[in-house]
Amino acid sequence: MAFYDCSQPFDREVGLQAAERAVRNSDLVVLPTDTVYGIGCDAFSAAAVGELLAAKGRGRDMPVPVLIGSWATLDGLVDRVPEAARELQRAFWPGGLTLVVRHSRSLAWDLGDAAGTVAVRMPLHPVAIELLQRVGPMAVSSANRTGLPPASDAQQALAQLGDAVAVYLDGGPVGEAVPSSIVDVASDGPPRLLRAGAVGVDALREVVPDLVVPAAG
Repeated sequence: MAFYDCSQPFDREVGLQAAERAVRNSDLVVLPTDTVYGIGCDAFSAAAVGELLAAKGRGRDMPVPVLIGSWATLDGLVDRVPEAARELQRAFWPGGLTLVVRHSRSLAWDLGDAAGTVAVRMPLHPVAIELLQRVGPMAVSSANRTGLPPASDAQQALAQLGDAVAVYLDGGPVGEAVPSSIVDVASDGPPRLLRAGAVGVDALREVVPDLVVPAAG
């Protein structure tokens, strides 16, 4: 297990190189994002995704989201980008919005029992973006054991995940640990809010006025 302070330019570059090697070796990496710290791996390595789920103590019934490093990457993951998804992408990426889309059937990945969909986000954090641009899409979940609070800094992630992770990239505290908002645009119907989070409902409705928000209860 290795820990890198990404506030120092030399350590950041060494850490990114180590993280890139780890991802390509199907090992786990903790990385900062603009919402919470994430634990991630190669999205196309079923073995690595299995290790990620085991590290969190999480089952396949909760599929792992995917982080990407550019808008264009989304087009390579789906057969068609719905118009609502494109509008939300333009408004909130990079940032705290996750989009659930129907992924291309040709993709050779196993993120859990996702029934043909994938939750995708482009984070607003320079360390995360640089790593994603080096390695491609990563399966990333919040860096915590299931049932415990998400980590808002690398030390919290280390305390929960320990040696299960090969490389920790410390990008400093993320502030208040607020998860991303999740909007489902995978069906032919109107977009549906699955989780309220970093992007408020009012802001979402300015872009997609027909957003369906479940009744509180």
